[in-house]
Amino acid sequence: MSRTEAEFSEALAAVLRDLRAQCSVRPEVREDEDGSGVVLYAPDGSGQGVWAETDGRPGVLTAEVADQVQGWAVEALWAAGEPAVWPRCPAHPDTHPLEAAVDRGTAVWRCPRGTATTVPVGELASTD
Repeated sequence: MSRTEAEFSEALAAVLRDLRAQCSVRPEVREDEDGSGVVLYAPDGSGQGVWAETDGRPGVLTAEVADQVQGWAVEALWAAGEPAVWPRCPAHPDTHPLEAAVDRGTAVWRCPRGTATTVPVGELASTD
């Protein structure tokens, strides 16, 4: 496994931990046919590819993967008839999701309204 593949796998694992912690819809994860990433499949059978390559800056690859998985989650939640907000912003529940970003070399989920809410990707608390 190359360094980029290992970094991608690690980033995806962190984001999927967050998805399991706070999203009721679970993907079926399959490797992409060309091996460049994965495809997330929703319960309705729809799929979305997820891939990213490192550019050498810490946290960027994980934030890009988080952003792509978030797009999948929002669509999957909507298709399931649930509120299409993931991950929910604890400071503004049911109004907007947190956004993926990089803060001092660490991929984080942060409030897009600029509040102090930030959580490292992979460390969202369970809502169960």
